[in-house]
Amino acid sequence: MFTRLERYFDLKGHRTNWRTEVTAGLTTFVTMAYIIFVNPSILAQTGMPIGAVTTATCLCAGVGSILMGALANYPLALAPGMGLNAYFTYTVVKGMGVPWQTALGAVFLSGIIFLLLTIGGIRQRLLAAIPYQLHAAVAGGIGLFIAFIGLRNAGIIVPSPATTVTLGNLHNHTTQLAIVGILVIAILQTYKVRAAMLIGVLGTLLLGIAFHQVVHTPSSFNPLSLRSTAFHLDIRGALRLNALEIVFVFLFVDLFDNIGTLVAVAERAGLIADDHTIPRVDRIFFADAVSTTLGALAGTSTVTSYIESSAGVAAGGRTGVTAIVTGLLFLLSIFIAPVVGALPDFATAPALILVGALMTAGAAKIPWDEPSVAIPSFLTIVTIPLTYSIATGLSFGIISFAVLELATGHARRQHWMLYVLALLFLLRFIYIGTT
Repeated sequence: MFTRLERYFDLKGHRTNWRTEVTAGLTTFVTMAYIIFVNPSILAQTGMPIGAVTTATCLCAGVGSILMGALANYPLALAPGMGLNAYFTYTVVKGMGVPWQTALGAVFLSGIIFLLLTIGGIRQRLLAAIPYQLHAAVAGGIGLFIAFIGLRNAGIIVPSPATTVTLGNLHNHTTQLAIVGILVIAILQTYKVRAAMLIGVLGTLLLGIAFHQVVHTPSSFNPLSLRSTAFHLDIRGALRLNALEIVFVFLFVDLFDNIGTLVAVAERAGLIADDHTIPRVDRIFFADAVSTTLGALAGTSTVTSYIESSAGVAAGGRTGVTAIVTGLLFLLSIFIAPVVGALPDFATAPALILVGALMTAGAAKIPWDEPSVAIPSFLTIVTIPLTYSIATGLSFGIISFAVLELATGHARRQHWMLYVLALLFLLRFIYIGTT
């Protein structure tokens, strides 16, 4: 049996083994575990039962990640997306006064449209239209993005009304623990320890417990509470004209966030083919689309691939086994969520910071002496972290790349879909502004 599985996942061809893949899956999980409690806390403000959303979050992250690993054989983990859950709650439900049932209907419709676009090959063409020269820029920009999140979670960087951000209080004990975690992971990586990320996260957590910096607030819920949200979506309500705008936003933002994440993780893992294509991309998109529709049926906002998957890739994960392990841990979390929720920000922050550092290495591949590539690459890299949006950073890169190709008379050397994509991004800024 194990021999068949090894052949299916091609562990030998990817130069990996079961131990590395399991460790990578566990590493991805611990960097993503925050979503188990953050997502319900956001969606509960719509009136959705928090216990039901917690179960739905674990269930959809588990099933989605397993589907991605088993079907597409990629180390990409899925869960309800941050940003889209905030849009669901604060803009759609609280801002527009749309019932959460109708909002779930809009998420479901966006998933169905995703599925149709995937079957029709349109999503694959959109991905192929992104110039391969920007792949490294997307990876570098997302690297800075997650490193910035890690620095913020560690308290090393804090908001400042005068300078936007500034140095945090280094006398804060949790910040000091995070710095220790960074040093531990960095030293282990220097010695090429594959489990460096996982050891660093768990070691920082144990230090936090020893120094009484971990506050564990027990919480319990009945997994059967899922019945309070499952199949409560209102598709008819979502089909009304005013709700179609919401469907468009869910569709558009998730589409390009997902593409950006996919390119970045595949680039980091060395899974992009010599012809600059991503193998089995149709299966990746199919798993993503199905996960979103299942999420809406269960009772949560849009499910998408997570950039924290890069932590597992940095730990050596190269196949779908990594995603399957992550998915199984999410399913297990339905029953042990209070323990999972004890993972504090300062414990996972070191992994995010150093994964971000590793991802920026790809920027060395960018031909910085060619303005037509260097300028779009720079705009991509800098706008992803500064706008807090992968889709926005990708927008700036694609639009500027297309404009420079047109302005320099080189329009014909790019596929026509590039210009369609640039136009779509322009419409994004015109139609949905900064969302």
